[in-house]
Amino acid sequence: MKIGTVGALTLSVTSSVSIVIVNKYLISTLGFRYVTFLTSLHMVVTVFALRAAHRVGLLEPKPIDRGALLRFAALNAASIAFLNLSLGFNSVGFYQMTKLAIIPCTVAIQQTFYDRRFSPEVKLALAVLLLGVAVATVTDLQLNLLGSILSLLALVTTCVSQIWTNTMQKQYGVTSTQLLHGASPFMALTLGFVAVPLDACLVGGTPLSYEGWTVGVALVAASTCAIAVAVNFSTFLVIGKCDAVTYQVLGHLKTVLVLGFGFFALGAPASAKNVGGILLALVGMVAYGMVEQAERRRAETVLPQSAERVRG
Repeated sequence: MKIGTVGALTLSVTSSVSIVIVNKYLISTLGFRYVTFLTSLHMVVTVFALRAAHRVGLLEPKPIDRGALLRFAALNAASIAFLNLSLGFNSVGFYQMTKLAIIPCTVAIQQTFYDRRFSPEVKLALAVLLLGVAVATVTDLQLNLLGSILSLLALVTTCVSQIWTNTMQKQYGVTSTQLLHGASPFMALTLGFVAVPLDACLVGGTPLSYEGWTVGVALVAASTCAIAVAVNFSTFLVIGKCDAVTYQVLGHLKTVLVLGFGFFALGAPASAKNVGGILLALVGMVAYGMVEQAERRRAETVLPQSAERVRG
């Protein structure tokens, strides 16, 4: 279960891009539109996978305060629910703007409540990244009061849940896998409560009323559940090893890769604006990575020197 930072980032990118492609096929081509229900199934499978890992000795659980796990699970379920509602009650362009706002919101929360500092160079790199993704993905921007409120709630719950994913690992001295092991049953339970009524509100009907069930559809759904185990594991791993901002930067990399795959591999129509936005986003990502690495190296150099002065 010990994976380095590069391995965690690679696993997160490959698993997330894979599940986006398979989910898109399941939802768009096969017509299974019950996204929240599918997400709850993903978490249920993750629960069983982690229990199996414990049984064969790959994972040693650690006790975590149950109240904290319940709050964490409820916040994660609320984040998923509000994101889905935001997509359902807003234009795609406004939903994309909501996702872009997660990074500056996370930076603001960490600076205000967690005494985290971000250098001007990091902020500039993030601004270039967000501008590129906005140019590449945002089209229409249609506002409405209910949709705006839902987007605001999605924004806050998503930022805080991802920050908690990092801080809880440090607070309780657990690994990302141990935190996921403790939280996943509560996350599956809370998602299970909201999945069916939420999907009924957004798309109508329930998974039982879906008329396209075949062996092929069931196999595709099962494959998304298998990939989701890697997605959930790598999400907690990346946020634990890095932070919520780096995880969001990685998320935009996945978006760019999926867009690029559609444009260049599948022949989807692409304008100069789309391609220019992708290239600008990649420049921002590379700049962010270089600045983060430089600041990390400086911090690693300063700490031993400070310790030496204390001993002296």
